[in-house]
Amino acid sequence: MAHRPFHDRVAAHHHPGEGLIRSTESTTARGPAALGRTEVHLLSDGAIKIDGGVMFGQIPKSQWQEWMPADRRNRVKLGLNCLLVRVNDQNYLVDTGTGQKHSAETRDLYGLSTSQLLSELKTYGLSAQDINGVILTSLHFEHTGGATRVSRRGEVVPTFPKARYYIQREALEEASSPTERHANGFVRDDFMPLQERGQLELVDGEVMIAPGFTVRRVTGPSQGHQIVVITHGGERIAFLGDLVPTPYHLQLSCISATDRQPEETLQNKRAVLSEAV
Repeated sequence: MAHRPFHDRVAAHHHPGEGLIRSTESTTARGPAALGRTEVHLLSDGAIKIDGGVMFGQIPKSQWQEWMPADRRNRVKLGLNCLLVRVNDQNYLVDTGTGQKHSAETRDLYGLSTSQLLSELKTYGLSAQDINGVILTSLHFEHTGGATRVSRRGEVVPTFPKARYYIQREALEEASSPTERHANGFVRDDFMPLQERGQLELVDGEVMIAPGFTVRRVTGPSQGHQIVVITHGGERIAFLGDLVPTPYHLQLSCISATDRQPEETLQNKRAVLSEAV
């Protein structure tokens, strides 16, 4: 399918700072990006620490540590970025960060702090009840952990009780029965309660969620990985998830070691970035 070029705004999922990033530069602006009647706000769920070698794959440490210095455990600090998209009177989230359900061991392993997503929503006068839809670019825990929470009764329930959660059908199939190599990236409590409560909306390929607000299946990082494209007139914003997890991954050769199909990542990244002008 042919696609019109992106303007020049590309939102990455992980980022050492904050803000929408462009194809040519990084910015720390936190203001809304307005596309007609659609507003796009960057939200933060805090940060996560990932092994630098895992994050940058075949890029040697002598190179990537100049971009992002590692701590004594060889971890680099990455932002957990989400989007709030307001289309007409509807509120959508893109990704949910890690949430609050993790064990002390996991929190230490990944350097997780208190989840900030719900507090970020409050700054826009919104609560979990006000979210109409959630798009999950991947079912990996750093994208999906905040999709569910532990209730006062000790049950794992959807964080956003009135929302439809949109994922690619293929992503659910992989996360439900992962191979030994990929199992550590998924936590069933992040997504199975969504299915059990009838809040999952399975999509296949490219689907319009709302006017000018589209998800597109772009695999490589994981099966059923999807990106988000927001359009108004001649301007578009893309949220690329794990296809371009940091600004440095805009380089075609920079591909994370955990990507399921690195060659697919390369081909799809080349195709998507060719749409940016």
